[in-house]
Amino acid sequence: MSANTPGHSRGLKKTHKATIAGVAALGAAALTLSLVSGGDGGTETEPQALAGTQQVAWSYDANSPQAKALAASIDQQQSTIGLKAKQEAEAKAKAAAKAKADAKAAAKAKADARAKAQAKAKAEAKAKAAAAAKKRAAQKAAANRSVARTPVFANNLDGWIREALFIMDKHNIPGSYNGLHKNIMRESSGNPYAINNWDINAINGIPSKGLLQVIYPTFKAYHIAGTKFDQYDPVANIVAAANYAADRYGSIDNVNSAY
Repeated sequence: MSANTPGHSRGLKKTHKATIAGVAALGAAALTLSLVSGGDGGTETEPQALAGTQQVAWSYDANSPQAKALAASIDQQQSTIGLKAKQEAEAKAKAAAKAKADAKAAAKAKADARAKAQAKAKAEAKAKAAAAAKKRAAQKAAANRSVARTPVFANNLDGWIREALFIMDKHNIPGSYNGLHKNIMRESSGNPYAINNWDINAINGIPSKGLLQVIYPTFKAYHIAGTKFDQYDPVANIVAAANYAADRYGSIDNVNSAY
């Protein structure tokens, strides 16, 4: 056996390979050292190199391929986590913005509907008031026209006949000025208080009275509303008598004697 320098191994008779894998996590590194035989499957080590009491120290190298790969992996994980957090925050913010916009839109729709209902109610009330005012105006105008169309008649035989004809025209009672005048002159000579106390009617207690000498039952049956209910009233007497003559003779114009 040849002499050897202490602390050094003899020349190796077989080729050895060493594989070192380092895993760094939170600043810690783990090493595994394997010596693989080069030929006959056996593993030979030098006692001086692998003494049980020897400690092998390994330092972390940031520039090593393993460290760079680990750092890249950590950066990628952190980037993925950050991106996910950002996406979740954006989605949450978007959802909150949408909820706020929806609430605002709902409030606006409600306010618009309320305003529309109020405007409609106001318009309807205004239209109703306008219609009522228009109706009142029309009624007033009609009343004014009616007053304007009603002539003023003289309080004499001519005026009584003309007023009677005005009323007869409204009630479709036929008759003319001449037809009324000739019968009045024959029956009462134009005296509205004339009374017959000697004929059969008088004997029966219902004497003929007024301008056209009508008895009470006839006056009552043919009286026209709007005239006085008085046999001696000249206009009421003429209109009731003309109404009776129209019913029995077709017109007062057709009466040429006692009727």
